[in-house]
Amino acid sequence: MGITARTKVLVLNQDYQAIGVCSAERAFVLVYLQKAEQLKDNPALKLRTLTESYTFPSIIRLRKYIALPYKKVQLSRQNVFRRDSNQCVYCGSANHSLTIDHVLPRSMGGKDTWENLVTACQKCNAKKGNLTPEEANMPLRYRPFKPSFVMFLSNFSGNVLDDWKPYLYMT
Repeated sequence: MGITARTKVLVLNQDYQAIGVCSAERAFVLVYLQKAEQLKDNPALKLRTLTESYTFPSIIRLRKYIALPYKKVQLSRQNVFRRDSNQCVYCGSANHSLTIDHVLPRSMGGKDTWENLVTACQKCNAKKGNLTPEEANMPLRYRPFKPSFVMFLSNFSGNVLDDWKPYLYMT
């Protein structure tokens, strides 16, 4: 198996808190320079030199603690789509004509917040119109919520490896 741009490594701070993902190449360099330690390897990936063979990391931990400001997920159209898995919250369709809908319409005082914005297909958005889901008799498949940084970290990295789950609070 070759290294691709999609080969990602989970990066932990010194206190084992997940702080991001990076490429396998970047993680290997951090380990090689002793700026990070390899906690788990990815046995499918090897770097071979004339005399050595190295495994690529799956999880690394930084040797020095990095103070990071509180990370929050920015409210944006694309992030609402990601949170809702690119599916309409009313009918569940995943077609390409998705829009953003205000659960409580703006005309009724609805704000642009994580808890009031959802992904809707154009058909459902037009059907709901300027009504609440209850008034339109269109129940939400789930209640909209403000996602955590850890949730987005795992979603943006693609398939979450089983080794990562304990560090992403997914066990």
